[in-house]
Amino acid sequence: MQDPIAHSDSTVGRVEVKETTCYMCACRCGIRVHMRDGEVRYIDGNPNHPLNKGVICAKGSSGIMKQYSPGRITKPLRRKAGAERGASEFETISWDEAFAMLEERLGRLRAEDPKKFALFTGRDQMQALTGLFAKQFGTPNYAAHGGFCSVNMAAGMIYTIGGSFWEFGGPDLDRAKLFVMIGTAEDHHSNPLKIAISEFKRRGGRFISVNPIRTGYSAIADEWVPIKPGTDGALLMAISHEILKQGLFDRDFLVRYTNSAELVIDDPSRDDHGLFYRAEMHVEEGCFDPENKLWWDRNIDGPISTHTPGADPRLMGSYKLDMDDGIPVKPAFQLLKERLEPCTPEWAAEITGIPADTIRRLAHEMGVTARDQKIELPIPWTDCWDVEHPSVTGNPVAFHAMRGMAAHSNGFQTIRALGVLMTLLGTIDRPGGFRHKAPFPRPIPPCAKPPHGPEAVQPNTPLDGMPLGWPAKPEDLFVDAEGGPVRIDKAFSWEYPLSVHGLMHNVITNAWRGDPYPIDTLFLFMANMAWNSSMNTSETRKMLVDKDVEGKYKIPFIVVCDTFSSETVAFADLVLPDTSYLERHDALSMLDRPISEFDGPVDAVRIPVLPPKGECKPFQDVIIELGSRLKLPAFVTAEGERKFRDYPDFIVNYETSPGSGIGFLAGWRGKDGDQVLKGEPNPKQWEMYAKNGCVFHHELPPSYQYMRNWNKGYLHWARAHGMVRYAEPITIHLYSEVLQKFRLAAQGKWPGRQPPDRLRERVETYFDPLPFFHRPLEDQLVDTLRYPLNALTQRPMAMYHSWDSQNAWLRQIHSHNYLFVNPLVGKKHGFADGDWIWVESTLSKVRCMCRFSEAVEPGTVWTWNAIGKANGAWGLGSNADESRKGFLLNHLIAEELPPSPAGEHLSNSDPVTGQAAWFDVRVRVYKAGPDEPRVTSPQFDAMPRLPGQEKQRGKWQAYMAGVFGKK
Repeated sequence: MQDPIAHSDSTVGRVEVKETTCYMCACRCGIRVHMRDGEVRYIDGNPNHPLNKGVICAKGSSGIMKQYSPGRITKPLRRKAGAERGASEFETISWDEAFAMLEERLGRLRAEDPKKFALFTGRDQMQALTGLFAKQFGTPNYAAHGGFCSVNMAAGMIYTIGGSFWEFGGPDLDRAKLFVMIGTAEDHHSNPLKIAISEFKRRGGRFISVNPIRTGYSAIADEWVPIKPGTDGALLMAISHEILKQGLFDRDFLVRYTNSAELVIDDPSRDDHGLFYRAEMHVEEGCFDPENKLWWDRNIDGPISTHTPGADPRLMGSYKLDMDDGIPVKPAFQLLKERLEPCTPEWAAEITGIPADTIRRLAHEMGVTARDQKIELPIPWTDCWDVEHPSVTGNPVAFHAMRGMAAHSNGFQTIRALGVLMTLLGTIDRPGGFRHKAPFPRPIPPCAKPPHGPEAVQPNTPLDGMPLGWPAKPEDLFVDAEGGPVRIDKAFSWEYPLSVHGLMHNVITNAWRGDPYPIDTLFLFMANMAWNSSMNTSETRKMLVDKDVEGKYKIPFIVVCDTFSSETVAFADLVLPDTSYLERHDALSMLDRPISEFDGPVDAVRIPVLPPKGECKPFQDVIIELGSRLKLPAFVTAEGERKFRDYPDFIVNYETSPGSGIGFLAGWRGKDGDQVLKGEPNPKQWEMYAKNGCVFHHELPPSYQYMRNWNKGYLHWARAHGMVRYAEPITIHLYSEVLQKFRLAAQGKWPGRQPPDRLRERVETYFDPLPFFHRPLEDQLVDTLRYPLNALTQRPMAMYHSWDSQNAWLRQIHSHNYLFVNPLVGKKHGFADGDWIWVESTLSKVRCMCRFSEAVEPGTVWTWNAIGKANGAWGLGSNADESRKGFLLNHLIAEELPPSPAGEHLSNSDPVTGQAAWFDVRVRVYKAGPDEPRVTSPQFDAMPRLPGQEKQRGKWQAYMAGVFGKK
């Protein structure tokens, strides 16, 4: 790649082409920004970028309109004295004043009680930095948006196979013969996935989509399998049932690479019931799965150490170890077989709405494709047991799944069921199946652990543990002596033990209620908690302005950092104007959420192509400044002097530990930039990224690119470069002993921590070591006859959350949304296509327009997410379609389950991970009255324009670009 291209012409002015990384969604494609006289003219894809290869979508090319949006915030703002929160009455202040306010307030909280400060970010692509800040500050109250996005996907997969979809792994469509996509939004991994699917279909691959809705990717599937929302787990278990029944599982893969053959103690009277029998105890406390278990070998008809050369273990049967008490044991596979026996296609058909014959056919197609269309690549490799393999083989059935499966209260076990099915077919990190992306695979579970008790939070002291982590046993929970939560969101408590991304969706409710304690300052970055990022939106807005008996706000101080005047900005006490993605540096780091490819690590950067607008300041710089002013240890020297000038300086010079050579960027390390992945800081690292299209791609040797859970060469390489601590095999957890440990605690059999009595049954039920299907929690608690329909939201391909429906170009595609319903629903309830209707849940109701569509299963209604806006937000006019016709289903979704008779409050979330159950809501629909206004409901007071916000532009903005800044 070359330096930015620039030339001058007397007729067109100075023309430049600058390369950076898109941020119009979380896909992070490489782009070229075409400039004239210092202003953006147009944006196209970078053809040399490994991720998108020059392809760009409507969002990416419309980034210019984000730059010139009238919704931009341009000055720091403070709520006026005497003004009510939520009225959006602000005065401008300087950055010096803003930093002084934060330094005084946060410094006091850190000295008194760090947990009274809560930092939650709506986008988590800087989690390594914001998490570092939270840890150094000493607050446990930190997380990003993953808990209300797809934490079930991450946790369910990583606790099963050591990796997950999207950034950390995905379907190998280059070699797959059959592709099954389940519950994936239209824009997810947008350009790379569209490229891959198009090439896959041209090669003759067969594409099956399982989804209640047939849009986007599903619209081009060879077969659409409509399914009732929240029932995917039943489908997957029935398919696995058939795979076992027909003998289509990959026995060799299961024996060698999973815990299927390992012997589980099968005696309910014992305290170690359900744990693996261990031949010896592992002395070192390591975050890996030690090979100290047993198989039942058919040759000697007795127990034998796992991976003994020549051993041939049984997968089925029941045995007794020849000990004094004759311990009964079963292979884990036998337990799975018993679990799946009642899960027949007929059983699943009643739950899912998919005919039993279809389920049998799908299972047969998957199993036969995996068995009969095997792939063999002439790539020799060596496994962890020093067995040399002359080639890499694969079973070419690939899956992809995301939020449609994750956003249910039964999602964790559903995704475990998907991981088990992929494992039965033998598709993990093999050609044509699921493949990992660096820095995964990781041990099951990964090494990072949260703090273990309230003593981890001390004044003026970094947090003793990671703000987010991966519990492996009850002792890893972040609870007090009575088993109560230490975090404001109750993450890592007995209520949500494996909440590895936190519960951002419950922070405001818990803080408002003072449960488990009140906080003082809530800092939100790009988190639209007063609108589309909250469940129960209307009540959340009330909580933000609610006062105690003394007339003080129940959440005393709210800081909002955002680029645009979102609905949440109106509720801030202090507003910090962030830059656009074209105005700042970013590191898409291997320490965070990189854009790696199957063949090796990839990271990327953003480099400013424009100066900050007005007085905008990058949020990353704000964090560095606050860390320096508060003298947090990672940001200052031993003498208390500032260590980093700004964010770019921090990225270059920060190392995960002194002298480790591992930092935020993996490319061009070392003083001369001649080292990769590991090396001392390079002062010219940013410049070297700029010369290479803002992206670094390190291709692994072919022998390291597959079977990475058990690939000796790869694991030693990964350990050498800080991606894993141990070069030990990462055995797939078809049976989860981690979950069984929590279940034993709930049964009173665990020697350590145990849950409070009120939660024992909950933990025992949901921490099953084998996947199982249960109805979503809301289904169990509401009258499903009165509320017979499932209601879903999904992101449109042309927009990303609430960012883009204020974009002048993208608004021409969607300026408002409809509720899409099957015509059978309209006929039953007496309304026509285009009518105004009410959609009502047990919580609230919303008035909207409907559209008939046969591309939705009859028991489901759905709409686009976040197109509906509050009046005046995002710089939109009072008559904008977004606030008059557009609507938000979030008003209907409860963030908590109905209180128990004892008054206990539980989140409307997965009981294992705390994943927000957005897609569990049940509704009914009926026609709006003839005299009702043809405008969406509910409505809120209009949000006035903010100081420093530009005036709205005319219609010409939709067609012209590059002249807005002309004087």
